[in-house]
Amino acid sequence: MYDGTSRPPLFTPARRRRALRAAAAAVLSAALLTAGCGSSQDTAKDAKAAASSADGFPVTVDNCGVKTTYDKAPARVVTIHQHPAELMLSLGLKDRMVGTAFSDSAVLPELKKDYEAIPELAKKEPSFETVLEAEPDLVYGGYGSAFAENEGRSRSAFADAGIDTHLNREYCGKKRVTMADTYDEIRTIGRIFNVSGRADKLVSDLQARVGKVTDAVEGEPEVPVFVYDSGDKTAFTAGGKSLGTELIRLAGGENVFAGLDDVFGDVSWEQVVERKPEVIAIYDYAGAGSVEQKKKFLLAQPALRDVPALRNKRFVVLPLTATLVGVRSAYAVEDLARGIHPESFR
Repeated sequence: MYDGTSRPPLFTPARRRRALRAAAAAVLSAALLTAGCGSSQDTAKDAKAAASSADGFPVTVDNCGVKTTYDKAPARVVTIHQHPAELMLSLGLKDRMVGTAFSDSAVLPELKKDYEAIPELAKKEPSFETVLEAEPDLVYGGYGSAFAENEGRSRSAFADAGIDTHLNREYCGKKRVTMADTYDEIRTIGRIFNVSGRADKLVSDLQARVGKVTDAVEGEPEVPVFVYDSGDKTAFTAGGKSLGTELIRLAGGENVFAGLDDVFGDVSWEQVVERKPEVIAIYDYAGAGSVEQKKKFLLAQPALRDVPALRNKRFVVLPLTATLVGVRSAYAVEDLARGIHPESFR
């Protein structure tokens, strides 16, 4: 996987100018050899098309129903939420980032230095005006709230301001989220920034990481896992459409609420007891109470005392960002597997 440090562009400015001049000259020569037919305007169009093709542009992306054509790679990007920022940094795109906002948890150690070098626009989602002040040509959002219409940050509002937008595919809301979505998201960003080679390499590295874990737990019995996000009167948990459900499966477990037909949802504590989870995965993120507070709450509930996971104090802690479409999901598979099948990693 890319180590997070900045890399030079695939073409230096001088090489790019030489490539464009060469492409234009080739098209012009071909035009002059075709019996003098065709206008100079046609020739100019052909030269532009040849240059674009050499650069890998234009690139058209249909993202959550919004179609965007990029004639060149975005040069000034604001990311809202942590997982888009980590994805871009993992592709070596630090030099394109002019602002970040809303980190949920500690940044991956190998990306920390680069992440901290980018201006933080806001602790939560920045206002529309704050984003505009950074003068981005692209805003890349992680959660749907990045483009909250009621807060003036709709995608159409950015479009009216001449700014492109991209929303993490997890929030297109069409289907169950899988690791394939993670890989597709990485490749799509690779296309937009003309770094498809880096994207393919990153995907291969993440697939290898997941494959190593699945090999380690192959043949082990599936262990019932309950995801505790938050909640006291009811439990807010990951449903069958969440990426978390697939991460648990790949780690050799089974989400006890995989039958919940949503990404997240509320369930009763009686339902938790009935399903007898042997492991509890606690999602850790700012604003929902600390991990220790969550453990203390669960362990203090008399109704839950016979739940195997609590009786044996078997917890796996996952940063929320690790359960989303982004570079961390492959890491989460390993963390889960070590908690679910520790004997496979001794």
